[in-house]
Amino acid sequence: MGEENKVILLGNWSSPFVKRVELALKTKGIPFEYVEEDLSNKSALLLKYNPVHKKVPVLVHNGKPVCESLVILEFIDETWQNGPHLLPKDPYERAKVRFWVAYIHQLLESMAKLYTPDKEAREKALKEVHEKLRVLEDGMKENFPGGSPDVRAKKLEILDIMMIATVGSFKTHEEVLGVQILDPERNPLTFSWVQALNELPVVKESNPPYEKLIALLQSLKESGMKFYN
Repeated sequence: MGEENKVILLGNWSSPFVKRVELALKTKGIPFEYVEEDLSNKSALLLKYNPVHKKVPVLVHNGKPVCESLVILEFIDETWQNGPHLLPKDPYERAKVRFWVAYIHQLLESMAKLYTPDKEAREKALKEVHEKLRVLEDGMKENFPGGSPDVRAKKLEILDIMMIATVGSFKTHEEVLGVQILDPERNPLTFSWVQALNELPVVKESNPPYEKLIALLQSLKESGMKFYN
């Protein structure tokens, strides 16, 4: 890779925000160097490139940093025009997709609330997650032919990326928390969408080791810390 086109991704293996960017780069066929960050001991490189929030992901292109995962996704789509597009070209369709991108981002924030040692707070958070999934299910029925985005082409679009990074590991969360998050009867379209995405090779190769993720989520549940940073 020429230095003028060098792409570096600063990330952490457990971050759903980093997974969004990793999947986007792989979908677009963009070669990149991945740098794993220890979030308990942040590198000088991370502090240099993201001095405001000091968080991952950070995408560095030609020495210039871009921060915040949703900003990075659009930057990738606009900068590399020759690969599959993450967002529709039509302005109205693009606006609709952006709305649901923001909504799925809110779903992740609701899921984070499940990681609390307070049982009552967890039950309240679970109701919030189920309500958001219900609204998402209805939205997919209304806005997409067939009820959900078509993943048969095996080329991820931005909503696919958002969903897999948010609830792709739902079974792991269910095992740790002892609750049901995604119900095939209550959310049949969303459930089948996520299951289809999980079968794609690009998704499988981006998944963190199962036992490693289980151990992390268990410790976060007991400590009440967020499952992302």
